[in-house]
Amino acid sequence: MTANPWYREPWPWLLMSGPAIVVVAGIITTVLAVTSFDGMVADDYYKQGLGVNRVLEREARAKSLGIAGLVQFSDDRRRVRVMLDSGEAATTLRLTLSHPTLQGEDQSVELAATAPGVYEGAMRAPRHARLRVRLEDSGGRWRLAGDWPTAEPGLRLDAR
Repeated sequence: MTANPWYREPWPWLLMSGPAIVVVAGIITTVLAVTSFDGMVADDYYKQGLGVNRVLEREARAKSLGIAGLVQFSDDRRRVRVMLDSGEAATTLRLTLSHPTLQGEDQSVELAATAPGVYEGAMRAPRHARLRVRLEDSGGRWRLAGDWPTAEPGLRLDAR
């Protein structure tokens, strides 16, 4: 019985396939890490962290003023109406709808006063099931925030 050369035996190939797969996977991972952009990482993370205090101050101001509101969306989700429960008068409000991870799905809607404490505006119909909602006065003095499951016709925003 003659011995086959090593390259005709299955065991060396089986033993070499594991490290070869790891090397190929490492090369693919390196290429993906170098060529792809991670949009979740901010270059100015320190400045954004400092901005958190300003946001908290605006939410505290809304609470001290007793500002709360009811946000209602039309059936086709192309119109929005906000009714504020406070004496704080503003000519316009800004409603921001943010997707938790997809920045391209975010939109900002300018709401104009149609009656005392009632504001309305037009928007793009959202395509996702849950959005983060922020309501701010045009001067940036106060802010309300909440989560909107888009299956619901609206949501109540109270200062935290």
